[in-house]
Amino acid sequence: MSSSEIVKNRFLGLLIWQSIHSTFIFLFCKIFLLSLFTRNPFSPSFLSILFFIVFHFSLLFFSSSLFIVSSPQPDRPVSLPELGLGLVRFILNWVVGGGSPELSSPSFRRRVRTWLSFILLVMASSASGFLSVVCLCGNSEAISELPLFGLGLRGLALGFIYGVFYIYKQRWFLRFPIIQRPPFFSFKMGLPSAVRQSLKLSSAAFLVSTLLVVLLPDQFKSKSTIRQFIIEQIIFYVGSSAVSLCWELSHHLHQVLHTKRCIFAPPKGSAAAETNPSEPLLAALEESTPRSLLQYLAYFDLCMVCESNVDTWRRAAFFEETGETYKRVVAVCLRPLEKLTSNLGEGLEGCLGDKTDQLAHQLWSPSNARLESKLFEMFDDFQLYAWCARTVAGLTARSHKEDRFGVAQLSGCNASVISTLLSCLLAVEACMGKKTNLQPPNLVGPASIKWATSSTGRREGSPGVMSRRKGGPLHSKAYAMADIFRTSIYGIVAVFHDDMLRSMKTGILDKDWIITSKPLYGTREILVQKLSLFLDYRAT
Repeated sequence: MSSSEIVKNRFLGLLIWQSIHSTFIFLFCKIFLLSLFTRNPFSPSFLSILFFIVFHFSLLFFSSSLFIVSSPQPDRPVSLPELGLGLVRFILNWVVGGGSPELSSPSFRRRVRTWLSFILLVMASSASGFLSVVCLCGNSEAISELPLFGLGLRGLALGFIYGVFYIYKQRWFLRFPIIQRPPFFSFKMGLPSAVRQSLKLSSAAFLVSTLLVVLLPDQFKSKSTIRQFIIEQIIFYVGSSAVSLCWELSHHLHQVLHTKRCIFAPPKGSAAAETNPSEPLLAALEESTPRSLLQYLAYFDLCMVCESNVDTWRRAAFFEETGETYKRVVAVCLRPLEKLTSNLGEGLEGCLGDKTDQLAHQLWSPSNARLESKLFEMFDDFQLYAWCARTVAGLTARSHKEDRFGVAQLSGCNASVISTLLSCLLAVEACMGKKTNLQPPNLVGPASIKWATSSTGRREGSPGVMSRRKGGPLHSKAYAMADIFRTSIYGIVAVFHDDMLRSMKTGILDKDWIITSKPLYGTREILVQKLSLFLDYRAT
């Protein structure tokens, strides 16, 4: 199977399993629940068959919108003022001539596509609610006098509420589980929560749609008695609960199937597995669309191979004699981390500039919240950064025993990994308000008294500024990211501790474990000092 067919086949599998559980729910409601309000519930008719087909078509439309809007990173859509301003600039530039750099930027186009996909999801869920409720409840004898359009409007309200709730809760974001279970077991574990959520949503939609019925024109209202009116409400509540349950199960199945680990390797024992088993994985990592689901699946598979013992034969192929495979693996993992470090460095430089701590604290105003939001957006690929850090750390630690040819050390990858992780950690800690400048050693006076030294230099991370943001979304995300980087560095230090200590005693720690060029963030001296803290197990 080629890499381009993996996501397509998973979506086709989703449609197959969705048709099974939706058919079961449709027949269960028709036979055991709604049959109580129908004279001849078991006599098939052309209308019943048509309703069954349209019901599945509406769910197919809904699942397709879920597939379009889903994403492995939480992209934020463009706001309405930004969209309006962008359209005005586009019209002016089209009339006057030239182009707008903001409109042509990939980030703006991506946010516009996200906004359009959200609109599509709300429209698809509303249309699916309209058709599904009509098909499920439309042929009941108790509501034969109620026009189908009025019933469909109540289903449309159900779909609109579900679509808005889906977007507001960011349920379109694909969260990869830490522990990978079989798909059937994961689906079974989500059944109780799906039932509870569907009942909550159908209850809210029932209240809203009841108010909508009151406001409808008289031609869309049923002329029924109080008893018939109560039966109509019961039928609609049963139908709306069944439809919302189908949606919830489709959403849960979508999450389970698309976040399942995919193995990018030829079958074990085949000729490709003996000659070049890493090529499918490297091709998916290097040639797939950035920030796509396929790329995330490839990074996830690589992380599982490097830090666990599930496919040791695949990890052993990374340490082949030429070292080209190892360098390619390390390069594709360090590239996102280097980009994160560079973006954070530029954002922190624009946020703090050359201000002193006191002046930065005084000049911090609500308008600077936009800079904080900009820094927070840089952590959108949190899952990807975590996998990259864990992968290079696990692969470097494994190289101590599994690298028979010494390609990790001879190629300079060990120094690149440690330097990149330390630079990333320093940049993330600067977002939390920690000092990142070089700390002078404490002066020890008579009687072993440690004299405090006054700091006259500028601090790159201003705790006075950052303390106001402590506990916010940026601080929480940076704290979690820093913890991943520290754990990754400690994983390497724990394996190479004795080697690093010998290098530090001989004064060549920076030559063996720090790159000779200027780091992306901080200086070589700061990185050496930070690494020495890890060797003493004092880095927190």
